[in-house]
Amino acid sequence: MAEIPLRACHECDLLYRIDLKSTARAAKCGRCGAVLLRRRRDSLDKTLAFTLAGLILFAVANSFAFLEFEMQGQITQTTLITGIRALYAQGMWVLALLVFLTIILAPLLQLLGLIYVLLPLKLQRIPWKLPQVFRLVHALQPWAMMEVFMLGILVSVVKLGEMAIIVPGIALWSYGILILALAGSVASLDSDLVWEKVGLRS
Repeated sequence: MAEIPLRACHECDLLYRIDLKSTARAAKCGRCGAVLLRRRRDSLDKTLAFTLAGLILFAVANSFAFLEFEMQGQITQTTLITGIRALYAQGMWVLALLVFLTIILAPLLQLLGLIYVLLPLKLQRIPWKLPQVFRLVHALQPWAMMEVFMLGILVSVVKLGEMAIIVPGIALWSYGILILALAGSVASLDSDLVWEKVGLRS
């Protein structure tokens, strides 16, 4: 019988042996009370559903108009990539690259990485390089700053609303729902369950 590996509490570093195959819903540290392990019901199914929905929303958000401005009879449509191009054209290529990484590339890689990991596991298969891809997904989470971008868009819309007629496009609504879908995938994901299925630990 394989020995259960040691795991340190992330709050106080007290060592425990936690059986990942246990049916317990949660495990807490006896010293500080921190949650060491929490099982989420139907984690893989829920996370995969959120992720697939997120990928569809991502495609819509990048394919259609984000906002439509009407000023003095002239109508201008903007997309997600429009602002990045404008920043680059003004010589602010570092800022343009940062915006591209945080609102487009990081969320896309996070979605694709989750699908790459979860879909084969759902089919009882282990994808190639799963540990590396799964760790990359976790590393990308802090870089997906879609909420900050959306907040900036809302502030801009309020200010520009006094000068022009602004019509939200389908991409704006899709991007807003995408934020919720990605948050749902992160909240429903049980990382320990993924490592358990491949016999590895994070």
